[in-house]
Amino acid sequence: MTAFDPTIALIEAADGDQRAWDLIVSRYSGLIWATVRGFRLGEADAADVFQATWFRLVEKLNQIRNGDGLGAWLATTARNEAIDLLRRRGRESPAEFEDQLAGARSTAGLPEESVLRAEEDRLLWEAVHRLPGRCSRLLRAMGADPAPTYAELAAALDMPIGSIGPTRARCLENLRGLLTTSGGERS
Repeated sequence: MTAFDPTIALIEAADGDQRAWDLIVSRYSGLIWATVRGFRLGEADAADVFQATWFRLVEKLNQIRNGDGLGAWLATTARNEAIDLLRRRGRESPAEFEDQLAGARSTAGLPEESVLRAEEDRLLWEAVHRLPGRCSRLLRAMGADPAPTYAELAAALDMPIGSIGPTRARCLENLRGLLTTSGGERS
């Protein structure tokens, strides 16, 4: 299997190759969803922004020559689309985030294990949502599959690449503190 080359995939997708388009969508959907979810939009609004981001790429498909920045371009476009949607709606702040745990853990094993895992997941995500906005958005974005690059994170979160690592470390420390004080951490 050859490595994914975004420049080649863009060229082939622009030439009508459905397989190339599917590879692009597969590679970057997680990043776009993570970016969109960072705005705490409702499910329908998030889906609209997700679709609008892909539509913008289709519009620009013949103009983008270097695929190395595609992830950053998509993240920035998703962020801009979300901001535009919020402005159009006349909101000053995003609606409360509705926790959707896509890719829930396997229910294999004892039912008690599944219940405990689900409770741990719930406590973790509640703690993530209690973090300051930047930390919450960063940790949710870093949890996307496939994991975004630092350049993609920087574009999605509008922050310098060099501050992602230190910010991540502080955010994880804050998260540990929240989990410890709320009893969400098991030994």
